[in-house]
Amino acid sequence: MKFSRAQPLGCEPGKLQPMYVFEAPVRIWHWLHTFSFLVLAVTGYLIAHPLHSVVGEASANFQMGNIRLIHFIAAYVFAIGFLVRLYWVFAGNSYAREAFLPTIWRPQWWYWLWWEVRYYTLFRTEEKLVTVGHNPLAQIAMFFFNTLLSIFMIITGFALYSHGLGEGSWADLGFGWVIPLLGGSAAVRSWHLLGMWLMLVFAIIHIYMAVRSDVISHESSISTIVSGWRMFHCE
Repeated sequence: MKFSRAQPLGCEPGKLQPMYVFEAPVRIWHWLHTFSFLVLAVTGYLIAHPLHSVVGEASANFQMGNIRLIHFIAAYVFAIGFLVRLYWVFAGNSYAREAFLPTIWRPQWWYWLWWEVRYYTLFRTEEKLVTVGHNPLAQIAMFFFNTLLSIFMIITGFALYSHGLGEGSWADLGFGWVIPLLGGSAAVRSWHLLGMWLMLVFAIIHIYMAVRSDVISHESSISTIVSGWRMFHCE
């Protein structure tokens, strides 16, 4: 993780300074993770608030069944993608680890975290910290509201999925213990739904901060997760 209060090393005034940050596996996972979560959020909401029943034969009106099927498929994409991303935490470059393993053991990390907190709460009016990867505030937010929350959603989701597969299934053997631990299936459903809303709020804030960074800061954000290259505006 590299920080600078001014410009990146070698930045020439009046030019754009590119730095390769996010590798292809990180970028591919980001968009798969985003798309699968959106599908899960929409279908999950409909599962929690079912659509009105329709007239006709049940065989011709399998609407909620299809919604649940789409939810399950998206859940597999979400979970498998997350496992691959965990592998890339150790196989990728240093920027691939920031949102999964924040370097909280480094005093410098805490110094710059406090710097970012004061900047966003308007107690520091100086120029924002310029970072090559994610700043410490973004790292800790992603760690709690994406990394840990994703793990929670996967565990509780497959615990609920075990009800459909039945006792003795792989989902029951692997995640069935979650249901009595959290107080029953109804409680697990409530916690799972709450996790969805927390991730949705975080996603909205994340999008806002990415757009804000592109507009008023010295480095690119949205284009970086597409191309992998962060562009710094040298002054």
